[in-house]
Amino acid sequence: MSIQQDIARLRQEIRRHERLYYVADAPEISDQEYDKLLQKLQALEAKHPELLTPDSPTQRVGGAPLEKFETVAHREQLYSLDNAFSFVDLAEFNARVCKGLDAAAVEYICELKIDGLAVSLIYEKGLFTLGATRGDGKKGENVTENLKTVRAIPLRLPEARDIVVRGEIYMKRSEFEKLENFANPRNAAAGSLRQLDPRITAARRLDMFCYGVIAEHDTQEAGYQLIQKLGFKLNPHRRVCRGLAAVEEYIREWEARRKELDYDTDGIVLKVNSIAAQQKLGFTTKAPRWAIAYKYAPEQAVTKLEAIDIQVGRTGALTPVARLTPVELNGVIVSNATLHNEDEIKRKDVRLGDQVIIQRAGEVIPEVVGVAATVGVAAAVGVAATVGVAADTIAGAEPQANTRSRSVRGAEFIFPKKCPVCGAAAVKDAEDDAVWRCPNTGCPARIKGALKHFVSKDAADIEGCGEQIVEQLNKAGLVHDPSDLYYLRYENLIQLERMGEKSVQNLLSAIEKSKQAGLARILFGLGIRHVGQYVAEKLADKFHSIDNLLTAAEDELAAADGVGEVVAHSLYTAWQEPELRKIISRLREAGVVLSDNRARISNALAGQTFVLTGALPTLSRGEAEELIKSHGGSVSSSVSKKTSYVLLGDSPGSKADKAKKLGVPLIDEKTFKTML
Repeated sequence: MSIQQDIARLRQEIRRHERLYYVADAPEISDQEYDKLLQKLQALEAKHPELLTPDSPTQRVGGAPLEKFETVAHREQLYSLDNAFSFVDLAEFNARVCKGLDAAAVEYICELKIDGLAVSLIYEKGLFTLGATRGDGKKGENVTENLKTVRAIPLRLPEARDIVVRGEIYMKRSEFEKLENFANPRNAAAGSLRQLDPRITAARRLDMFCYGVIAEHDTQEAGYQLIQKLGFKLNPHRRVCRGLAAVEEYIREWEARRKELDYDTDGIVLKVNSIAAQQKLGFTTKAPRWAIAYKYAPEQAVTKLEAIDIQVGRTGALTPVARLTPVELNGVIVSNATLHNEDEIKRKDVRLGDQVIIQRAGEVIPEVVGVAATVGVAAAVGVAATVGVAADTIAGAEPQANTRSRSVRGAEFIFPKKCPVCGAAAVKDAEDDAVWRCPNTGCPARIKGALKHFVSKDAADIEGCGEQIVEQLNKAGLVHDPSDLYYLRYENLIQLERMGEKSVQNLLSAIEKSKQAGLARILFGLGIRHVGQYVAEKLADKFHSIDNLLTAAEDELAAADGVGEVVAHSLYTAWQEPELRKIISRLREAGVVLSDNRARISNALAGQTFVLTGALPTLSRGEAEELIKSHGGSVSSSVSKKTSYVLLGDSPGSKADKAKKLGVPLIDEKTFKTML
């Protein structure tokens, strides 16, 4: 047998044992025997480096450290899931699905929602070539080298095919217990996957369950069987359920059994099993209409409310924050929690010194649920030990007034009617608005908040310009509004504390790079009320430049897809502010790109609005949208009389029917391409 054949045989044998151990959970040999096989292969490859290949099992140990992670675009968007927090929410979801499919009952596939980190894996001719984090759903970080260290991920498939697989990286509890300095297994998994040194990732023993594939199949379950056949690991507890009653039974079973598992789950994911039905139901802008995540009741804890502070945000909103006696909640030490607004404080009758119930629902900012109902009763099981809490209260009952006598409770909290930072009289937009706001655009808190928002990752994305740097620049009088960032000079920055020559150069380079962020990001970064990321992108798609936006009438703005009257009024009003116009002018003078800097191929589709429905023969939805935009057109999520064309693929949804009723032209991919 030749050396090449010997190496190929060894690799095949090692891959088989890896699959048995890490995927099938049915090892045939001991760890020591496996190590001997791997060492033999390493020795042969060391003697014959010309025979080393990227898919060799020896390449899982991790290569040289990276300088940084590059950003990569996903071939198809990774959507987030809408959440259900009760069986009532679930019934409403099921009713929408049944109505959309004109069916009395629907077949779902139910699976455990793994508390980890979503990734996308690309295989070309059977070889693992790229792995990326979810990121914002459209773009993620290239973590290929780190993912190669996860032994549940095959480096080579048994078939030479092109395929994209989605999965969840997680860390077993048993592995988490060996680590220090992490709050919980999810944080440990995320931190381990984003190590610049793959050797550290390799040492952390991450794992993965797959939950999706971009390939031809008739049902979700058939897709799962396909990727299982190709060597991927799937959660063994998934179940096909016919109708809502079967789904609820599955949820009850695993809510009771989840502690048996060696990994964390925070809910159940439901997906319509039929792919044709999924295509008919389609997507919203952020989530599929055919899937939902049922979240288990949030974990709660009880602690003392020591103080209520008022924070002032970039929009001037005065937000009450509870300062708490530190308490552990789901592996995290919590000392602050939101109280939302004045009305919520009154409704819950929260007072200083009270024992309050806090929770973290869906891994968001902790919130105060209410006051513990009784005193002198042991805390409920599973809640951080605090004397004086009733178990039935912790179980999630509606917050009740504290039963202690009023004489031993603190006074009612009086919400301030002045900004605690600048002293301006607080205002409300309308009588029924629950939020008090500081109207002073020159308020130091609003200025700092606006600056932090502008430099953030989703806006101008000025790397290295974090909260502390922003505070320092503002305190030194160098930056008062976003445009000031682009007029910073080396001689100004080098004098600041803890700003050495390299730090200054890195910051200036990041600021220069951010000039190319593009219209949507800069528009979002300006912090105009109601103009979030999605709206900013739609406005950029429609108007293409800041000048077009500044001159647009209010009704023109409202007509843009995803905008509407409220957002349009907010935007139109903001344009009238001299200070904002001054900022925009200075940004332009500094060389900041204030137009849609997407590569424009032509204006062939200028002024035309497209709606996409169904699966196209050769183009993904993302590719089709980019083609439309790069030729001057815009994309809408819904059909109306203003729609120019509906681009029709296989198994179209109700959008096609609506287009026919409204007389909107239907075109196929071939016709669409001729238009370009």
